[in-house]
Amino acid sequence: MPAAAFPMTVTRIAEQVNDGSLPAHAPAREALRLIGEREPDVRAWRHVMSAAVAGEAPIHVHGPLAGVPIGIKDILDVAGMPTGYGVEAFETGEARFDACVVGVLRAAGALPIGKTVTAEFASRTPGATRNPNAPGHTPGGSSSGSAAAVAAGMVPAAIGTQTGGSMIRPAAYCGVVGFKPSFGRVFRDGMKLTCESLDTIGWYTGNVSDARRLARVLLDEDDLPRDMDRAPLTVAIQSRNPEVDADSRTLAEIARARGLLEAHGVRCVDAYPAAACAALMQAHAVIMHYEFARSLAPVVDRYAARLSDALLETVEKGSGISGGRYREMRELQASMRAGWRALYGEADLVLAPSTPGAAPAGLESTGSSSFNRVWSLLGWPCLHLPTSAPGAGLPIGIQLIGDFHADIMLLAQGQRLHRLLTQQGE
Repeated sequence: MPAAAFPMTVTRIAEQVNDGSLPAHAPAREALRLIGEREPDVRAWRHVMSAAVAGEAPIHVHGPLAGVPIGIKDILDVAGMPTGYGVEAFETGEARFDACVVGVLRAAGALPIGKTVTAEFASRTPGATRNPNAPGHTPGGSSSGSAAAVAAGMVPAAIGTQTGGSMIRPAAYCGVVGFKPSFGRVFRDGMKLTCESLDTIGWYTGNVSDARRLARVLLDEDDLPRDMDRAPLTVAIQSRNPEVDADSRTLAEIARARGLLEAHGVRCVDAYPAAACAALMQAHAVIMHYEFARSLAPVVDRYAARLSDALLETVEKGSGISGGRYREMRELQASMRAGWRALYGEADLVLAPSTPGAAPAGLESTGSSSFNRVWSLLGWPCLHLPTSAPGAGLPIGIQLIGDFHADIMLLAQGQRLHRLLTQQGE
């Protein structure tokens, strides 16, 4: 099935529920109808609440997300739903409490409607989800179900997580907006952590305006004044990567974005701190493997027979990393997190590829995270903007990166650029 949009945006749902022109449970009923219709092709969901439960769920009708049905990645607890961590063989009971992020969403009026498919423990082994644009191509991972559910129009928003590229890559492959906040901005209580120093909760929406609305709730921060949306900018263009080259279509999209920015008064400068990027990629690999091995060790001890060879190999590799090497890489991470000026001078944002290209054919891999891991290591906020025109082939787009804790500015400027690139209002 082709990708589609949910019939109403997050913003429109909330506004109409707030003013009483839309029944609070109507969007959830429509989401369940669309899931029933489209799920057999996409396989984005691990668990979906029943229509009866959805119809009786309490909704805060005056909240900023009133009535918004939302998907939750299946490494986060939702009260009354099982948490499966992407392991089909696990039979878990219902969670007693919501994860913190789910509780914040409920308090704002949203309705968590189900659990979306994740790669096994948010790692390498894909789940069952198909790319809504082309079922024989990967949807990315590990937040595959969340990105695909939004791309297929089943829900207007969904929650995912990123350790390496698990938010931005699925957003790029499925063709939706994906936002990974600064590390630590969204509380992770109730989430199965695999990498203490890297794991970050983010979200998918159909447009940047909706992503900003969720940010005001989940980051607990007021949005920028409207007159700041058009502040003069300097953008660093970084199209290279230590591990892999972007393909010609992706590079052309980066060049198109640069041209539009410059035509609208934005100063663009080339940037590629090669040595720093290579060191940061190495630090990410060490920290990720070290922490993953120790987080998953109790699971491996008890359930090794139920886990994939790829996961067991990752744990084995991480177990062989010394504490001294790990601490060395953590020190590099800490020293570089505040190093925006040293890497990018006076630039306000970095513009880079989200992925080397469009979603690869095949379902055995979730694709390359090479264009994501530096930013995950630094903990800087990232925003994927889908920019390819309908009918132009598999989706591609660009990635904007902001300085640590510059989340709200990044979203505001991202919305401005998205309008230019798609020639659409939001």
